[in-house]
Amino acid sequence: MNKSTLLNRSLSQLTLGLGLCLAISSASADLLDEVKERGVLNVGTEFHFAPFAYLDAGQQSGLNLELMERVGDELGITINWIDLPWPSVLPGLEAGNYDFVAGPAMITQERKLRYNFTLPIADATVAILKRADDDSIQTPEDISGKAAGGGRGTAQLEQLKAFAAELPDPPTITEYVDYSQTYADLAAGRIDAVANSLPNIAYTATQRPMFEVVLPPFGQPAYFGYMARNDEESASLVDAINEVLLSMHEDGSLSELQTKWFGAPMDVPSEDFEPEI
Repeated sequence: MNKSTLLNRSLSQLTLGLGLCLAISSASADLLDEVKERGVLNVGTEFHFAPFAYLDAGQQSGLNLELMERVGDELGITINWIDLPWPSVLPGLEAGNYDFVAGPAMITQERKLRYNFTLPIADATVAILKRADDDSIQTPEDISGKAAGGGRGTAQLEQLKAFAAELPDPPTITEYVDYSQTYADLAAGRIDAVANSLPNIAYTATQRPMFEVVLPPFGQPAYFGYMARNDEESASLVDAINEVLLSMHEDGSLSELQTKWFGAPMDVPSEDFEPEI
């Protein structure tokens, strides 16, 4: 082997080694450090999920905005919101299109294996919303044989399907891209009921008296949380946000936000837990 060949091989090995080092360094980068360095946390969400997130006269409003502003203040960063239809929000997180999701999303056993959830921020138990003048629906079971709607790609829709399958005459279920469309069709009489988490439909009923919540909820007890990718790089970010949430538990500001947006405080876990669903 001549000197030229040996030199070329050495250079190739050095280049390969440097490339591997850079790849390892990039793969093990800490997301919290990256976010603080750029000064911006990119957050995926959907602006059609009142009272968590919605547009009021074209401006973002809701609990998510206020809670994440607290996170931004505590971490010394700004929040960049990315509004998408819900079915594309979680795939976008997995693809790395943003750092975090403040949907929020219902915490389920399956999702907890796939994503790194924060501590719960609100109750998420699923119930039925109907038109107030529809006396034919008095209990959740009364949707048997009727038409119901839910959000495509949501855990709420999956619970509706499971509940419907147990009824004597399963309702016809329509899947919608966002809940604004479900409420529009409910108001127009195209469907008879909407299944969504109790905080959402309770808020909708207070804003639109033509609707009424059907109690009790039919779903299993559940909670909402925010989430990041389930990898080592994202763990520090979730830990930092959990510290903010714990401080909000302690100083009462989380209860204040819940009361402002849901009408009452909610008893949610302040530590890790195993979902029932």
